[in-house]
Amino acid sequence: MTKATKLLTALPPPQRRSLMALAREVSFPEDTRIFEAGGRADRFWVIRSGAVTLDQRVNALQRVTVASLGAGDLLGWSWLFPPHEWDFGAEAFSPVRAYEFEAAAVLRLCEEDTQLGLSLVRSVAEILAHRLETTRGKLMENAGRGRSVL
Repeated sequence: MTKATKLLTALPPPQRRSLMALAREVSFPEDTRIFEAGGRADRFWVIRSGAVTLDQRVNALQRVTVASLGAGDLLGWSWLFPPHEWDFGAEAFSPVRAYEFEAAAVLRLCEEDTQLGLSLVRSVAEILAHRLETTRGKLMENAGRGRSVL
């Protein structure tokens, strides 16, 4: 299995400094819904402390947790890809402190600094590949136990 990539540590120091100049510190109390699937994805976060669960609604009353994120993890990647809508929902599992980035400002910076843009896209791609691999492993584990995988 691939190693989990942490966005800020994956970026070279000059690009990390440029990106961090756009960061705003935010916090979310425990049980706060941070975003819902289908909502407008116009920002992202890097978790500083606490835990966030990503979930998928399976019916009107039930959500299934698909991933848990913690310190250093990227929360939100849908801002980078059209149609810029969240694919999952997210909830603070515990009190969360994070750096928040507005997508429009980050995208403008990436156009100005193409090295940052390339580094950011590569890092997000590595994060997505790792999460996909982890999810595939969970699906295979559940299938091996005779549980429904869908």
